[in-house]
Amino acid sequence: MGLGIETRHQIARRAALEIERGMIVNLGIGIPTLVADYIPGNYGVMLHTENGILGMGGSPPPGKEDGNLSNAGGYPVTLIPGASYFDSATAFGIIRRGLLDITVLGALEVSEQGDIANWIVPGKRVPGMGGAIDLAQKSKKVIVLMNHSDKEGNPKIVKNCKLPLTVKRGAHMIITEKAVIDIENEKLVLREVMYPHSVEEVVESTGAPLEIRNEVMTFQ
Repeated sequence: MGLGIETRHQIARRAALEIERGMIVNLGIGIPTLVADYIPGNYGVMLHTENGILGMGGSPPPGKEDGNLSNAGGYPVTLIPGASYFDSATAFGIIRRGLLDITVLGALEVSEQGDIANWIVPGKRVPGMGGAIDLAQKSKKVIVLMNHSDKEGNPKIVKNCKLPLTVKRGAHMIITEKAVIDIENEKLVLREVMYPHSVEEVVESTGAPLEIRNEVMTFQ
């Protein structure tokens, strides 16, 4: 079952708290795009996109879209003061030089070691993996936003990924509709639960062991 709009925004709002002043950040397709709405305007954060923008803004008002200005997913965007354009080669050069402070992306599975599978389900047609491999390998911090379970109710946080990997040991944090989980030394550490879920519910619905080191806070 998909997540409701309020839950999607709750996840995005929590992810935005990891972004600090002056950072360069790449937001993936889906829930990650919503994170832009929760980054304070006075933070000086520059949003990067693989198709060649640094300084991307939010979505334009209806009727004000520019057909020549979109993010890597093809959705219309705006610019902030100081933004710049460049070709895709330069955009990927920024990624591969390790200049991105944070990448926020979606995933199909994440393992307890931080392995990410997010580009293909065998037997299904997809347009390609895009910049996922470079982004997940080279960013200083990778935050995964996703459903805690798949449509059949199976955990998406697992001991070992079954789907083809995008990157090994690439994820640093996972945020779902149920929990905020850090990945430290190839172990999953439960940091927070998302309201209205409980620690017991999160542990039961996670397909790998969770460490609980300190008091687990609730994010509303």
